Amino acid sequence: MELKDKVAIITGGSRGIGKAVAEVFLQEGASVMLAARSSRELKETEKEFKKNFKTVEACTADISQKADADMIVEKTMSLFGAVDILVNAAGVYGPIGPSESVDFDEWKKTYEINVFGAFRMIQQVLPIMIKNGGGKIINFSGGGDGPLPRFSAYNSSKVAVVRLSETLAVEMKEYRIDINTIAPGPVNTKFLDNALSAGEKKVGKDRYQAFLKQKEEGGVPVEKSADVCLFLASPRSNGLSGKLLSALWDEWKTWDMKKIEEIMESDFYTLRRVAPKK
Repeated sequence: MELKDKVAIITGGSRGIGKAVAEVFLQEGASVMLAARSSRELKETEKEFKKNFKTVEACTADISQKADADMIVEKTMSLFGAVDILVNAAGVYGPIGPSESVDFDEWKKTYEINVFGAFRMIQQVLPIMIKNGGGKIINFSGGGDGPLPRFSAYNSSKVAVVRLSETLAVEMKEYRIDINTIAPGPVNTKFLDNALSAGEKKVGKDRYQAFLKQKEEGGVPVEKSADVCLFLASPRSNGLSGKLLSALWDEWKTWDMKKIEEIMESDFYTLRRVAPKK
């Protein structure tokens, strides 16, 4: 029970990675507040979890709206009295297609959810965590395989989340608040269905064929991201902050405190470029 007596907020918690994270957290003893935009999906997920867990609640909200983001935290504090962990799993692909022709307002909306919404959630929980003497914040980047042509809003906003996490990690170090990001890899979630629905013309022939192959082969299981989330939310990762971990590639399961200290003294697992040796 690695998260016994801990309270977690999980945005995007009604399906996909967010739902998988919630299940693992509940199994490990946490109280969980699920938040998502789809009331129907959220209620179904809450009902499913309540069959086995009593410490789960749900809040229908759109984190791109300031009042909704604030409401999630207020409701969590009212019901559970604390926020120890925040997982920002909510996100959207945004407009798909050549960047010269995508709708600018839809492009901007992607940032409002993926970046501004995530930041607002972080901003609301930080005073609580500072007062509590620590906390864990976990964000999600893109799949982790570099540039994604025709998905410029999604790809660039997710890189912004990584740099935001690195920056806030330095700010919050003195308060023992660890902030990290996970690259989940090519996961078969609704994101993939949305990309396939957009069609080959918008997605591009090569990428569309890659998505079809991913769909057929099953993609990376969401449980891999959930496992990394548990590691980052638990005391096992204390002191690890400002890092980007791949759910698919990185061998975090072997890391002990000595390894974490070594990583924190390096530029490993960040966006930073190390100067070349002369």
